[in-house]
Amino acid sequence: MPAQRTAVTHATLLDLPPDAARERIGGWAEQRGLPGYRVGQLHRRLWAAPVASWAEATELPLPLRHELDLELPLTRLVADTVQESSDGTRKYLWRLPDGEAMESVLIPAGSRRTLCVSSQAGCALGCVFCATGQMGFRRNLSAFEIAGQAREIVLRNPADKPTNVVFMGMGEPLLNWPAVSDALTILNHPDGLGIGARHITVSTVGILPGMAELARRPEQFRLAISLHAPTPDRRLALMPIEKKFDLVAVLKAAEAFRKRITFEYVLIAGKNDADSDADALARLARRLGALVNLLPLHPGGAPGLTPTSGPRIRAFRDRLANQGVEASVRRSRGLDIDAACGQLRVAVEKRRRKTTVNGQQ
Repeated sequence: MPAQRTAVTHATLLDLPPDAARERIGGWAEQRGLPGYRVGQLHRRLWAAPVASWAEATELPLPLRHELDLELPLTRLVADTVQESSDGTRKYLWRLPDGEAMESVLIPAGSRRTLCVSSQAGCALGCVFCATGQMGFRRNLSAFEIAGQAREIVLRNPADKPTNVVFMGMGEPLLNWPAVSDALTILNHPDGLGIGARHITVSTVGILPGMAELARRPEQFRLAISLHAPTPDRRLALMPIEKKFDLVAVLKAAEAFRKRITFEYVLIAGKNDADSDADALARLARRLGALVNLLPLHPGGAPGLTPTSGPRIRAFRDRLANQGVEASVRRSRGLDIDAACGQLRVAVEKRRRKTTVNGQQ
């Protein structure tokens, strides 16, 4: 596995969990002789009632706002590209200060608004069905770059504030555990975005050290395991990580989680959708009492692979159900945009390279 670069560090309050940010604000305010109530005013503007810049915090004196913008600036994510599907799904490509990019997807469904966030720019794992794997690993994201994906949604429209967050975007969250752990705190903390732990899901291919760290967290964050095949040999053909963290060990580690876990399973025609695959998957799910989330392969995300047909997906689900396994089929969203994980960045970079080449001709 390639060596990983650490995230670009930012001298910003927004990289700090809420308690640490309050402490830093308190020290800054004390040095300037500000009254104690200013600490709370400043702190709430980070996440609870966010502002794009201190200039917008009109409850503060103008000279103080100028000083804050100079000394404690609020970092922003820059939206490079925004696509909106006819079904309401929105895909964001965020351009980072060092030129890297990462994606978020906001999926509305009634009163529920699920935000899929990235934890890395690119990914080192090379799963054959994932567009992010085409670009390789670039770097880890900082805590702000992760949680800030939700903050930007709120800044654009407070009514779009996510009710649920899933770490299922670009990258493997548990290979960036320190930043992901801080981001989880920011997303969940009452002085952060205040999203309930049971509404935050971390999806992993099965990084054992990270699974152990997540299991030790006192909050009831949800765990989803990217399974995608029910046996080690079938899984290895789709996911090279099986060589390092094998299926048996991953399932053993999952036993440490108190909350019910989910198996994520992308159905690929001829690769993992046979009756025998369903039977083997049912045995694993019953053993752990796991839910199974069946995902149709996004047709634009994995060249060379064929999505399992709708009738076959339903038959696979029914076969699981007949064996006592609770299984659901996630409806494909954003089919008319680049909504597959990593697909928008790949498409944008290809267009830019083409434009550059044509411009030189």
